[in-house]
Order: sequence, then C-alpha cells, then structure tokens
Amino acid sequence: MESSSAFDKNTVEFVTVAAEYCAFLEQIYDKEPERVVDVLCKLLPLVYLKATMLPQAEPEGLYLEECVTEADYEEIRTRMAQKLGENDDYLEVFVEDMKYSDTPVRKCISEDLADIYQALRNFVQSYRSGLDEVMTEAVAVCADGFRTYWGQTLTNTLRAVHNVRYGSDGIENSLYD
Repeated sequence: MESSSAFDKNTVEFVTVAAEYCAFLEQIYDKEPERVVDVLCKLLPLVYLKATMLPQAEPEGLYLEECVTEADYEEIRTRMAQKLGENDDYLEVFVEDMKYSDTPVRKCISEDLADIYQALRNFVQSYRSGLDEVMTEAVAVCADGFRTYWGQTLTNTLRAVHNVRYGSDGIENSLYD
C-alpha cells in the first residue's frame, strides 16, 4: 500500500465530506426535520461519489482504534429517528434475506445513517492522527467497508430519504404536507 494514498487529492476531498456528514448528524438538535431530509438528499450522494474515488488498496491489518461508542451510535440513531418520526421505516429489497423471504424486510433510515456515521467517524478520527501509516490504513479500511457494506447501505438509505422528501412511491409524506 502506498503511503501517498493518505494525501491523494481524492482522499483529502473524501475526508472533508466525511467530516461534514459526521458534523451534520452530530448537530441536528435544532434543525427542522424538513431541513435534515433536504441536506441528506444532497450530502449522501456526495459521500457516495467521493467514496468511489478513494484510492483502492487492501487493508494491511493495522489496528485502528474505534472512537464511536455504543452510546454515540445510539444517540445519533435516536436523534435521527425522532426527526424522521413515522418516516423512519422503509422496506428494503437489496438484502440477502429477501431472497428467501415472502415478507418484506423492514429497515430504518436512522439506523442506516448511524451505521454510515460509525464508519465515517472512525475513519476521520484515524485520519486525524497525522500518522502516515495509520492514515493510509484508515483509507484502505474505509474504502473496503464502502465496497462491502456501507456503500450499499448508503444507496438504499438515499432511496428511502428521497422517498421521504419527494414521495416517489406516491405515499403522502407528513414532513412535507
């Protein structure tokens, strides 16, 4: 793995967007639900785009400290669930269990956003260490997580957030009535 991946232009831009995503979720106390949804409709595609541009490298197995505690995760999830209210739940079709089920799989936007937050906050904290080896490993771990988990979670969540904002399924939305 090349150490320059930590300072690659695309990496620096991703760090900026990831930090913005985390800061937004940490500061939604006083924001109206409509504003939260509007920002998520813009921020999630940007996170996705910048993640696709990360340098590709396999993690080397260097231990990276996780800074997001269970309490941090739960706080983000709970605040988002409160903001979204009845709009938090959505039916998911892109999950492995769906292949073997006759019933829809219920997901929560708030939980998905907290999952993405956890991956990005841990990445940003590791990156901020300033240690080239840690930063490079953090980029590789984050890019790998994007490919294998949170990238699909982000796209599924964006679809649900889009539906909350624009009612693409023809469902009346209480946030925008």
